[in-house]
Amino acid sequence: MRNILLLLVLLGAATTASAADETFIRRVIEAKLNGARVDGIQPAPMPGWYEVRFRTQEGVRVIYTDEKAAHIFSGNIYETRSDRDLTEDRLRVLNAIDFKALPLDLAVKVQRGNGKRVMAMFSDPYCPACRNFERELLQVNDVTIYVFMFPVIRPENADHSRGVWCSEDRPKAWLELALRGRPPVAKATCDNPVDKVLSLGRSLGVGSTPTLFLANGERYKGGVSAETLRTLLDAAARAAAGK
Repeated sequence: MRNILLLLVLLGAATTASAADETFIRRVIEAKLNGARVDGIQPAPMPGWYEVRFRTQEGVRVIYTDEKAAHIFSGNIYETRSDRDLTEDRLRVLNAIDFKALPLDLAVKVQRGNGKRVMAMFSDPYCPACRNFERELLQVNDVTIYVFMFPVIRPENADHSRGVWCSEDRPKAWLELALRGRPPVAKATCDNPVDKVLSLGRSLGVGSTPTLFLANGERYKGGVSAETLRTLLDAAARAAAGK
């Protein structure tokens, strides 16, 4: 019985010490974050280091520190064995959204094949990376793409996106603009959701285009190859279905 009591005392002391360390780390880090609050602290992939999570206008961010908060590391951790960006993987989970909560009625719906796999995309028709990604998307079948038009690079041309919405064939008008740079013939005179989409993107912390959201809510900044996207779409569909 004495051994059990001693063990409980030791465990309690360890827990208290751990809590005290976390409190200390939180206090030191918050003093460096210009008013941001630390959301959580947990061991990082690197032994002896801790992940510190905090929220910004662009979503959850992470930095790393040692157990004494003597040093702060701001950057990405790569695992050489698997060639994975562990920080980016972590941020995708931390910044995941409820895909079903997206106002898909504000998006241009582009369907290919049976359309069973789904994704949403915030895209600017004058973004070079978006145009490259549209070429990759042409190689992906059996997908429904909800395009949230996000004209932030050339706001003076935002009426081109509005004109897409006013077009009789919105998917065709979008692809003509996004792939070939051909503004729509339709005038931007109808009710359109572009301003609402701009507000939506800001509320979701969309800071660059293209930004993708898969069926499981995970986000990807920047385009990916068609082959990679097929894999991601399949995995996201399984995760969304709870398989």
